[in-house]
Amino acid sequence: MIDSLLFAAAPWDLFSGNPLLLRGLIGASVALYASLCFIGKVPLSYNFMNLVARKWTTLMTAGAFVLVIGLQTMMLAFVNGMYAMTDNTGHPGNVMIMAEGATDEAFSTLNFADATDIETQDGVLKEDGQALISRETYLNVVQTMDKPAPGRPRRRFLQVRGVDDAAMSAKVHMMTLRDGGQWFSQAGVQAINKEGETAIEVVVGYGIARELGADRQPEEVAKAKNRERLEVGETFDVGGRLWIITGIMEQSGSLYDSEIWTKQSQIGPLFGKPNYSTFVLRADPNFRRDQRDAFFAEKERKVQEAFDKAVTEKAADKTAPVPVREKLVRPTSDDAWASLQLRDFFANEYKKAQLAPFVETAYFSTLTATNQQFLIGALVLCAIMSLGGIFGVMNTMFAAISQRTKDIGVLRLLGYKRWQILVSFLFESMLLALFGGLLGCAIGSLADGYTATSIVSGAMGGGKAIVLRMTVDLSTLALGMLLAVIMGFLGGLIPSLSAMRLTALEALR
Repeated sequence: MIDSLLFAAAPWDLFSGNPLLLRGLIGASVALYASLCFIGKVPLSYNFMNLVARKWTTLMTAGAFVLVIGLQTMMLAFVNGMYAMTDNTGHPGNVMIMAEGATDEAFSTLNFADATDIETQDGVLKEDGQALISRETYLNVVQTMDKPAPGRPRRRFLQVRGVDDAAMSAKVHMMTLRDGGQWFSQAGVQAINKEGETAIEVVVGYGIARELGADRQPEEVAKAKNRERLEVGETFDVGGRLWIITGIMEQSGSLYDSEIWTKQSQIGPLFGKPNYSTFVLRADPNFRRDQRDAFFAEKERKVQEAFDKAVTEKAADKTAPVPVREKLVRPTSDDAWASLQLRDFFANEYKKAQLAPFVETAYFSTLTATNQQFLIGALVLCAIMSLGGIFGVMNTMFAAISQRTKDIGVLRLLGYKRWQILVSFLFESMLLALFGGLLGCAIGSLADGYTATSIVSGAMGGGKAIVLRMTVDLSTLALGMLLAVIMGFLGGLIPSLSAMRLTALEALR
C-alpha cells in the first residue's frame, strides 16, 4: 500500500544495511583464499611463475574480469543513484494532498478554496499561528533548444514547481539556498533591461543547474562565472519566456535537485494549469498521540480481515490470486506517527472535499518502477557477461592445462596428490579473479559522483525527469567482488577437475 512507511531501498543495500552479512561474505571469501593457500602443497611460486610466463593470456583473462565487474559497478551505481534519490525525497512528517483519483502530481487538480479549510485542521502543524503548508502546482514542461551545444539534446522535460510562498515551501520541504542566492519575489518577475523586458524569477535545484549549464555554447562557457553550472543572475529560455535564476538550492540528494521552483501565479497560467495540483502539509507531532495504539490495532484488524477474506475467496475459486498478508510497520518517530494519522484523517474522516492523501516519504518511495526495470536490465546483462567470463576463464585454464600436461605428470611423480593439483589450478583461477575484480571495482568506482539524466515512474503512472548522482557504495563494491570470486571459482573448477584426473603416465606420454 502507498501509505506504507517502508522505503524502497536498493535490493543490494542488504550488504551495507547488515554489517554482519557483509563481514560474513568478506570473511568467507578471505577464508576460501586462505584455505586454498593452506591446504595446497604445490608451491605458490609455481602458480605465479606460470601466470607470468603466459602474461598475455593472463592479461586477457584478467581483462574479462575487469570488463564485467567494471561495467556491473557502473550500471549499479546508476541504479543506486536512482534509488537514493527517491529514498532521500520527502520529510517523514509531511502529508501530500492531491485530488481524488490522482496517483501523480501531474494528474491532480485542486480547488483554491480547499486550501484555506485544509490548513485550519487540527492535525496541521502551526508556527506563530501560521500553518506549515506548501501550495503547489507541479508541471512537466518541454524545453526546446534552437541551437543545442555539440552532443546535447534538442529538447528535454523540465520539472517545474509553482509555489505561492517560496520561504514557506522551503521550510516544509527542508530546502535551503546556496550562498549568494535568494528566493524569488512576490511578483515573481523582474525587469532585465531598460526597455522593460521582464524575466520569470526562478530558483533551481543543484542538479538541474548543472544540466542547464551544459547547454551553453563554448563561447558562452568561456565567459561564464561558473563553467560547470548556471549561476545566480544567468538566464535560460523556456516556453517562449526568459527565466532568470535568483537562487540555487543546496544539493540534497533528492528529487528536488532536479526541479525548478517559481511563482505559482506566473507559471500556472503560462502553461494552462492555473489551479493547484498539490498541498504539502507538515503534521503536528502531537496529533492524536493518545490514540496511536488503538489506531495501529485497528489497522492490523483491517489487514487481517482483508487477508481472511482473500483466503476464503481462494478456497472457493482456485484461479483467485494467492493471498499475501500485508506487513504493517509500526512507526518509530512522532513525525511518522503524525503523518500516518493525518493521512488517515483526510482519507476517511474529512468530508468537505474528496481528496487523495499520501504520506510524502511513502509516495516518493513508490516511484521505483523505472528503478526496477533498470535493475533487471543491469542484472540480466551482467549475468550474460558473467557467463561469457566464466567460459573465458575455462578456456584459459583448459589451454593452460594442455600446455602443462608434462608439468602435471612431474608433479604426480614427485608425490603430489590429485586434490593438491586441483587446488593448485583452482588457486590460479582465483588469483586471476581477485586481480581482475579489484581492478574492475577500481575502474567502476570512477563513476561515483558523476551526474546522469533519467526518468523515475511508479506502477500507478506518472513520472519525473531527474538529474541523479551516480553512487558507488560499499554494497556495490561487495557485490562486484562477490561476482568476481564466483566467476573465478566456477571458471576454474571444471578445468581443475580435468587436470586432477590425469595420471602421471598419461601426462608424460
